[in-house]
Amino acid sequence: MPVLIRAARPVGFPDHSGDTPIDVLIADGRVAALKENGAGQGIDAPAGAEIVDGRDGWVSPGWADLHAHVYHGGTDISIRPSQGGLAHGVTTIVDAGSAGEGNFVGFREFIAEPAAERVVAFLNIGSIGLVACNRVSELIDQRSIDITRTLAVIEANRDIIRGIKCRACSTVTGAWGITPVKIAKKVAKIAKLPLMVHVGEPPPLLEEVLAVLTPGDVLTHCFHGKPGGNILEDEELFGIAKQVAAAGVRLDVGHGGASFSFKVARAGIERGLHPFSISTDLHLRSIEGPVWDMATTMSKLLAVGMPFAEVVAAASTRPRSVVGLPAEGNLRVGAEADLTVFGLEDASVTLPDSSGDSATLDQLFTPRHAVLGTKSVKAARLFDPAVHG
Repeated sequence: MPVLIRAARPVGFPDHSGDTPIDVLIADGRVAALKENGAGQGIDAPAGAEIVDGRDGWVSPGWADLHAHVYHGGTDISIRPSQGGLAHGVTTIVDAGSAGEGNFVGFREFIAEPAAERVVAFLNIGSIGLVACNRVSELIDQRSIDITRTLAVIEANRDIIRGIKCRACSTVTGAWGITPVKIAKKVAKIAKLPLMVHVGEPPPLLEEVLAVLTPGDVLTHCFHGKPGGNILEDEELFGIAKQVAAAGVRLDVGHGGASFSFKVARAGIERGLHPFSISTDLHLRSIEGPVWDMATTMSKLLAVGMPFAEVVAAASTRPRSVVGLPAEGNLRVGAEADLTVFGLEDASVTLPDSSGDSATLDQLFTPRHAVLGTKSVKAARLFDPAVHG
């Protein structure tokens, strides 16, 4: 069935700008026609077309969640892709290390391949992944990593493995410190893939982690508020973070149940340290709050000072570039359909972060529709102010 997105303003497309609303016709999973609809004269709807109302809203590249956990049944924290995906405006989900080399086959066969969403992965450097997250560490000691098997799994699954993931905090590595990060970086170099590092309670120190990362790598949980490792409490560390971000290390939000602070985010953004990407770290312990969904996470970053257009780019174009998806050409005739239609509604809701603080938001991103290839899905926020506000 053709899909006609009617009168939405384009945002987040590096090669397509302007405030004039446009119509986008999608047929056979691809963009078939584009036309401005500034005076209500757009594309004539083909017979039987599904009409998506974009009036007073926007169309962007499909939202991409760079950090989520969707290995449902394979770990004790993972949700299903559908719980954070198309029905909530997200067309691409990057699973951030739920699977290691020892259980990646199951992730591929039972999660990534059947999903309606595009699901790709950062492979955990620990062989067991997050089977029993924070109960049985995937990085107890050197026996937890098998470089040879990890590289073999990457080579066999390069179509969906887009990077390496390493958790670097005391609750995971204990006294092992920075060593797992260095091993993960070595594997990433050999495989020519980016490295994503989770940071939190030291050791290792955040300074040590930043010294290992190079342009193209990802530091997730960049605005966490945990003592001893957050960018707000140490001026020297803040300066280092700005330097590495300017050099091309990608700072990712990774909200999660314990890794986002309104205070840290607001201070960082006010001082010019903006995140490269906005991600949810959505899992069973965060989906019913404090995260809920991508739209709510985007709304929080808007509330602490990120400009609207940058928020959209950080949830769509930028994370897509990390995992090898095209950053341009999404809104050209012939391109694969990969789009999110959304609005921005006025609100007055007080929401928590992950640190025990809260903030009042006066605007909420509201997904309306997501299109990925031939899949066309009505979308909505999981967070409902009437229930949770």
